Amino acid sequence: MMTTTEILRQAKAAKADLLLLSETDKNRALQAMADAIEANRDEILSCNAADVAAARSHISEVMIDRLLLTPARVSEMANGVRAVAALPDPVGRVLHEHTLPNGLQVKKLSVPLGVVAIIYESRPNVTSDAAALCLKSGNVCVLRGGKEAYRTSTAIVRAMQRGLSAIGQNECFVNILEDVTRAGAAELMTATEYVDLLIPRGGAGLIRACVENATVPCIETGTGICHIYVDETADLDRALTVIENAKTQRPSVCNAEEVLLVHRAVAKDFLPRLKECLTEKRLVEGKPAVELRLCSEAQTVIEGTPASEADFDTEFLDYILAVKIVGDVSEAVAHIAAHSTHHSDAILTESPEAAAFFTTCVDSAAVYVNASTRFTDGGQFGLGCEMGISTQKLHARGPMGLEELTAYKYVITGNGQIR
Repeated sequence: MMTTTEILRQAKAAKADLLLLSETDKNRALQAMADAIEANRDEILSCNAADVAAARSHISEVMIDRLLLTPARVSEMANGVRAVAALPDPVGRVLHEHTLPNGLQVKKLSVPLGVVAIIYESRPNVTSDAAALCLKSGNVCVLRGGKEAYRTSTAIVRAMQRGLSAIGQNECFVNILEDVTRAGAAELMTATEYVDLLIPRGGAGLIRACVENATVPCIETGTGICHIYVDETADLDRALTVIENAKTQRPSVCNAEEVLLVHRAVAKDFLPRLKECLTEKRLVEGKPAVELRLCSEAQTVIEGTPASEADFDTEFLDYILAVKIVGDVSEAVAHIAAHSTHHSDAILTESPEAAAFFTTCVDSAAVYVNASTRFTDGGQFGLGCEMGISTQKLHARGPMGLEELTAYKYVITGNGQIR
């Protein structure tokens, strides 16, 4: 077993090799990684079956779905890597250039960050997404997956390393830590000699631990208490479709809806239809019903579970939706400001004025008008895939793609100028 320090040391050493690769070289490496994922599909699925079997006793079925791989999902992972290869190279772009009065030519160039570490939980596709984005942006990646998916993540990394080796590239462009203990995570968070950026991707506890304890630069990502506000002018048929998608299409992810705000003027008409759509109709169809946790006013309109104050500050990641009636768009925005994690929030409205007020005043990474919050995703935004959703404002915000994995430096060319 290699120690965390040994793996970090080899990752740092690989930086020089990766810096010298051309765009063609990087794309060839990515294609080889994608091909190797598919060629090693049986091994990956076998390891995943072992992870799923071990996890069933202590995580929910919703979370099992996050962990589970199928042949189709393995193919999707490989195609995701190929999609990154097809994107423009973000490295070496001239962001700005000018010539000073003294003749010095100043260029601002995009450059890789160096060694990017990712701590994530039980989503195997993050393994291939992160590796692909890092390699295309010229960064060596160090992956630290959750213990529930350790066998799966290791098998995916092993496959990608085989692909790199097969074309004569350094397999240490992609690394995975063998220590999945909290002590191992703490060591990664403080590895200032080796790590240029740390990205946590997971639940609130993981993100908080990284933000509070990391001494390496850290991006705050992903806790998603996502709101949808149904305005008094909303098309209620369309609203039901959007809300059902945002809540039920994949409730275990950070861009799923957790809180519904409904204008008082339409609540008596809309809430009974919502209950029928999310509970009664789904039960008839053999699908999981959504538990509605209702504010006191909503309880006078439909039956459901009384909501506690904590319910409006909870990322359920399950078939649970907190519901609150509000007086107008201003009250909706005020509620979001008090409870949001600044991830993704939406307004459903036919009023341009209400939409403009909402998009101006809601301080989130992604703000939607008449669309599901489930679109907050690197692939859906045309970025290929993503490292995570940044909910902070410095360096990166929203889905983190290739551009967010670069920094810049100034290159100044002269002919003997002195100051």
